[in-house]
Amino acid sequence: MILRTLMSFTLLLLVSSAQAALNIQIIGAGERQIPVAIIPFAGEDKLPVSLSSVISADLARTGLFRLVDPAGKAPHQPAEVNYAEWGGVEAIAIGSVAAQENNRTEIRFRLLDGVKQVELLGQAVSGRDSQLRYIAHRIADTIYEKLTGVPGVFSTRIVYVNRNKSKFKLIVSDSDGYGEQVILDSDEPIMSPAWSPDGSHLAYVSFELGHAAVFVQSLVTGQRKAVASFNGSNSAPAWSPDGRQLALVLTRDGGSQIYLCKPDGSDLKRLTHGDAINTEPNFSPDGQYLLFTSDRGGSAQIYRMPVDGGSAQRVTFEGGQAFSPRHSPDGKGFVFTYRNGGRFYIATEDFETKQMQLLTDGGWEKRPSFAPNGKLVLFASDAAGRGILSTVSSDGKVKQRMSAQTGDVREPMWGPFLNQ
Repeated sequence: MILRTLMSFTLLLLVSSAQAALNIQIIGAGERQIPVAIIPFAGEDKLPVSLSSVISADLARTGLFRLVDPAGKAPHQPAEVNYAEWGGVEAIAIGSVAAQENNRTEIRFRLLDGVKQVELLGQAVSGRDSQLRYIAHRIADTIYEKLTGVPGVFSTRIVYVNRNKSKFKLIVSDSDGYGEQVILDSDEPIMSPAWSPDGSHLAYVSFELGHAAVFVQSLVTGQRKAVASFNGSNSAPAWSPDGRQLALVLTRDGGSQIYLCKPDGSDLKRLTHGDAINTEPNFSPDGQYLLFTSDRGGSAQIYRMPVDGGSAQRVTFEGGQAFSPRHSPDGKGFVFTYRNGGRFYIATEDFETKQMQLLTDGGWEKRPSFAPNGKLVLFASDAAGRGILSTVSSDGKVKQRMSAQTGDVREPMWGPFLNQ
């Protein structure tokens, strides 16, 4: 029996743009690809967005699915599916759309098991035209989770900085590069954007005041405030998991030290001391620890310390340099940039085993962050002398390159799951 789910969406940004700001190239595939057929939904040709195309593109980008061409077959109801025609296809997605009042559209979707010949799930979803891509991403999330057991991240967002000559733009987009929204347009550099845990705010560094200052901006209202603009440098903001604190790096008292404060800049508290450079803090998912980069041992390495204060313990020992750490969503390890022999790699390390794994082949690869399901890592890279974004699966097998149509793309960070 179809599970009837009526979703209402509160979008934090304006209407999505019609074209992708990022061009995507997929490299590699999983060891086993699940054969899936996404049938064009009945009536979707009348919509401004092809739902089935968005869903297919989402699944293809993971490298975990083999998209099977429907070859002219177009069932839209379970009774219309002749399973004998779909030999080897493990999952079949069918659906239909219908116009509703107030310029809304209802999308009915079913996922069928092509082997057991049963219905796996169904949904009825309603939304406006401006929400259709998001609805398609949510359907792809549902398919991904049903077939892999892991939540999908297609409906999440990313943030990055695009530099075009002397212009800097802070941009938020869908995870596939569509729906680009310019959050800040500036003649001065923008760096280190960081998502609040609920996805409603961004903290970032801007040089518009003549020096590096930390700003917090609402994606709902657009209001922004400089929360750290002390003498010297103010940089590297990171949100606590409960959204009640920011960790940031200040040089106001000499040296580069890590501080805590509230998101409005109040209740400033210093955490690190000494002559070493301490920077790039990142909270653990339980909010109990910080990872950060320090040169206190003579070269840049990653350290871990309690948020409540106390001694810091070094956690990277592989030689070379290690920096830009970000916890995995499950808290069992972290991703970071590893520099060795003049090349920058994206690597992960497990807290328990202390084993490091290189995920990339090396080059100019920096600023990694996990997708909220922990299965993909977003990072900055380059191609033909231009900055681009890339992703790599957490096992290193599937890579994706995302290049902007113009400008250099830097400073990426993957956003959180959004509340439905």
